[in-house]
Amino acid sequence: MIVYPNAKINLGLDITNKRSDGYHDIETLFYPIALSDGLEVVFPQNCDAPYVWEASGNAVDCPPEKNLCIKALMKLREVRDIPAVGLHLHKVVPTGAGLGGGSSDAAFVISTICNLLKLDLSAEEQKRMAAGIGADCAFFIDNRPAFASGIGDVLTPADLDLSNWWILLVKPDVSVPTKTAYSKVRPQKPLTSITEIVKRPVAEWRGLLKNDFEESVFAEYPVVGEIKDELYRRGAVYASMSGSGSSVFGLFEAEPAMSGFAEEFFVWKGKMM
Repeated sequence: MIVYPNAKINLGLDITNKRSDGYHDIETLFYPIALSDGLEVVFPQNCDAPYVWEASGNAVDCPPEKNLCIKALMKLREVRDIPAVGLHLHKVVPTGAGLGGGSSDAAFVISTICNLLKLDLSAEEQKRMAAGIGADCAFFIDNRPAFASGIGDVLTPADLDLSNWWILLVKPDVSVPTKTAYSKVRPQKPLTSITEIVKRPVAEWRGLLKNDFEESVFAEYPVVGEIKDELYRRGAVYASMSGSGSSVFGLFEAEPAMSGFAEEFFVWKGKMM
């Protein structure tokens, strides 16, 4: 079976507290977008190994055992009898972009194998398993808009429909290490919660719906901030960096042009889901 693990964007991101365990509490809204990888899942016959791994597309710069797809498979094998699995990941979603691409791949491994083998694991059980792989991994099991709190693992469904909007997403040729991004922010409670802001029309989000990472990331990587400015110049109603960066997206009422960005940038557009 071939499935298409999609990316997500963050609509707002407030870093509210640094925890005693070294992690940070956040408040954000995860929203799925159609940009996706390709993942083939098969069950090879007469295979003694627990898995067969292949990757194509964008470079996946880690050994298979450290890839989130394989980590997801091995977590499944801890609780259920799983035959040998063949996985072929075609990587399209850029890494180091704040789009959750690796987390999505892992979540789709869990949900696809559960569906194909008819494993008796509920969506809640799958989400708990996914959360052990990455903070935002559980989101991709339901794959619907959700408010996220805690370290990004406490999910509450969000009643938000942006399907009439276009998105233009741009990632420059820089990646922002998540650990570095967190080290440069000062946690604080927002004056107005994201849950309240997104009840307003999208046209009112600019200046209200913010990403706490932007200030420090823009200072360290000015090109990221320049992309946000360019999206507004092109007519975006709302623009923001996603996650800890370095991708930036804009929401448009009409289909935006993709041309005019630097050749080395990753540029994608589509209708919102």
